[in-house]
Amino acid sequence: MSSPAAEGEYASKPPFFYGWYIVGVGFISHLVCAFHFSSTLSVFVKPVAEELGVSRGLFSLLRTGEILIEAVIAPVIGGWVDRYSGRWLIGGGALVAGIGLILLSQVNEFWQFALLRWIFVTIGGTFMCYMVVNVTISRWFVRKRGRAIAIATLGQGISKVAIPMVTASLFLWFGWRQTWAIFGALTLALLVLPAVLLVRRSPEEMGLYPDGAAGPYAPAIQSARGKTVGTVQGQGPLAEVPWSRREALRTRAFWIIVATFAVGSIGVAGLNLHVFSYVTDLGHSTIIAATVMTIIAATQMGSTLLWGHLSERMDMRKAIMLKFLLQGCGMVLAIGTKELRLTYAGFFLYGIGLGGTQVLQEVIWANYFGRISLGTIRGMGVFVTYVFAAVGPPFFGFLFDITGSYTASFAIFTVSLFISAFLILLAKPPRK
Repeated sequence: MSSPAAEGEYASKPPFFYGWYIVGVGFISHLVCAFHFSSTLSVFVKPVAEELGVSRGLFSLLRTGEILIEAVIAPVIGGWVDRYSGRWLIGGGALVAGIGLILLSQVNEFWQFALLRWIFVTIGGTFMCYMVVNVTISRWFVRKRGRAIAIATLGQGISKVAIPMVTASLFLWFGWRQTWAIFGALTLALLVLPAVLLVRRSPEEMGLYPDGAAGPYAPAIQSARGKTVGTVQGQGPLAEVPWSRREALRTRAFWIIVATFAVGSIGVAGLNLHVFSYVTDLGHSTIIAATVMTIIAATQMGSTLLWGHLSERMDMRKAIMLKFLLQGCGMVLAIGTKELRLTYAGFFLYGIGLGGTQVLQEVIWANYFGRISLGTIRGMGVFVTYVFAAVGPPFFGFLFDITGSYTASFAIFTVSLFISAFLILLAKPPRK
């Protein structure tokens, strides 16, 4: 008689697991989603704010509104991902966001710019990016979840590496308006059809098992009474039982994970929007500022697979602690001097830590709460985290308006990173 563990082995798996097609679509999604992220919008702050006649603080409220919209609709979308496939969510979101980006090229007033960002780009982006993509991938993988999410996230890293220099070049050739139109056209061309044609809800829907295994992972299932039968690579129980929102909200683990990433996200959202302006305010050229953003993006991308590897081999809480410590130490180095080489070195280290954010966050949610209700749980987590993140951009912007410097806001962000590093150690796997 074979052991239960043997049921999940790869005795007769097909030559190519369909889940990697899902990862491929996720890669493309992360690639084009970077077109509307804070780091991309950061490059547009000065030219758009100057031409449309708004201050940096007021412009920052634009990003706050976007984050709050994402927070409000995330729980609803999370429930939809659990009930339906991410296929139409990703495809439809790409269509709406692409149209919105194109329309940004036609605005003449800041209120027009803000409404298009909020109604088209933000809502469409919430459907096609991040949560929907990562929840879908997490359903297709268990033991290889970390590397699958890491590979998909490489799309975001590549885009972030290229966007600062590409955007700066497009500014020179076409201006900021046509740059938005180009981003919109790329979104429509690259993502709509692949999402509709390839994305499926889960491997079971196609008669397959996670990771392409020959059978279910029996040791990683909880019994009907809630007793844990096994774990995944020492990361805690894979609770393959449904969780309601109320049940998840009653667990200590939910709130500790949310608080850990929420505290850090306040500063990440603010830094992403203002780092370009911060570097130029130090007296460096726009090209130097673009290279700083490229360094952050490049190290983030380059470390993604490493974090995916670590997520499958070490305690998740210690991996997340290491991630935040690297970010915090990098910020100390970056803001402690105006010397360019040390600024580069600091943001290099910061980027390595940042590379673990999306991978480790998604893996710990999936490992702690399982695949069945992951969209519902992630939707609530995203809601709380994004509410905190919404504070970041205007906090950085208005504090700059008051003090004439980003020093205070960057220092507060650095402290929050160290707080998050030790807070995550309190999160223990929940039991149902």
